[in-house]
Amino acid sequence: MIQLLFALLAAEAALALSLLYRTPARRLALLAVDRAKRGRGPVMARTVAATMLVVLASSSYSVAKIGRRAGELGQLTPTDQVLTSRHLLEASLMGYSLFLGLIIDRLHHYIRELRSMKKNMEAVTKQSRTLEEAKLGGAEEIQGYQKEIASLNEQVKVLKSQSQTKAEELKTAEANALALQKQSEGLLIEYEHLIAEKMELRNQLQSIDLRMSRSDSKKNS
Repeated sequence: MIQLLFALLAAEAALALSLLYRTPARRLALLAVDRAKRGRGPVMARTVAATMLVVLASSSYSVAKIGRRAGELGQLTPTDQVLTSRHLLEASLMGYSLFLGLIIDRLHHYIRELRSMKKNMEAVTKQSRTLEEAKLGGAEEIQGYQKEIASLNEQVKVLKSQSQTKAEELKTAEANALALQKQSEGLLIEYEHLIAEKMELRNQLQSIDLRMSRSDSKKNS
């Protein structure tokens, strides 16, 4: 029993030390504890722990019983001394074994939580990096859009100035067209006057010719 407890205590101490330090043995220890906690492992561990607690209580009771008997007799017999030492050693080994088992369980739990937290932190950092890259890319795109908008605004200003010049040219052309129209109307009026004068002159010439032809006919008669 004592040899078994010593072996158990040594194995638990080695497992606890391997969990405490980052060595290649740590992964093997974590895998071993993970497999021990699967399936019927937890039930078996609780059964063994309960049995050890019962044996620890029995050893403590035996030590207390021997102490009471020594108090009645006034001294311990060699047999009682051996039994007391044996029970104390067994109780100490079982107590240390249970304590190391609890420490191993808590270390495994905290290491798993630490790894999950590290993974979450890495995921969060990756997301933050991607968001920062997206923000930088968005800022660059925004700057590009701003430059395009500025160039478009300049083009719009140029087109506005061109449209203003074209509008002024159109106004001048309209004014020139009106002036030419007025001139053409005046020329048409003058042309009509000239035609009327020409017709009057023709009529006068025809009347003069008639008169002259009449006077020539009278002379001949």
